Amino acid sequence: MITLSPLKRRLLYAVVFEILAVILSTIILMFLSGSGVQESLPLAIVISGVAVLWNYLYNTLFESWERRQQIMERTFRIRTLHTLGFEGGLLIFCLPIYMYWFSVGPWEAFLMETTLVVFFLVYTFVFTFIFDKIFTLHHQNPYADATL
Repeated sequence: MITLSPLKRRLLYAVVFEILAVILSTIILMFLSGSGVQESLPLAIVISGVAVLWNYLYNTLFESWERRQQIMERTFRIRTLHTLGFEGGLLIFCLPIYMYWFSVGPWEAFLMETTLVVFFLVYTFVFTFIFDKIFTLHHQNPYADATL
């Protein structure tokens, strides 16, 4: 187990998560589109960038909405709304990109995005589970004398 400061841990998580996500997304897009790495890799990078920017914007707007509504707890209902809103927005941004990039119609683009969403549900869970086992939080590691 490795214990990092919260900032280093978050940065490492984000960088490793996105690098692996781009590699795995490239492979999935190659399979779905029948294209090569030269077409799928740049698109995976673009989609990753869109997802990161949308994540920041969406969470900023969502948290602002929560404050205005004086929501004090993220219940199952609130988390469901949050997830649906995020994924719906990402779908709206990504569909035209897939359609343009691969010269496909809306249905094919929708299937590509849906496949990636399902993949990312599993990937995020597995990645985070493994990451948490390797890089513990300071308060979770009784043997942590110092934080890296």
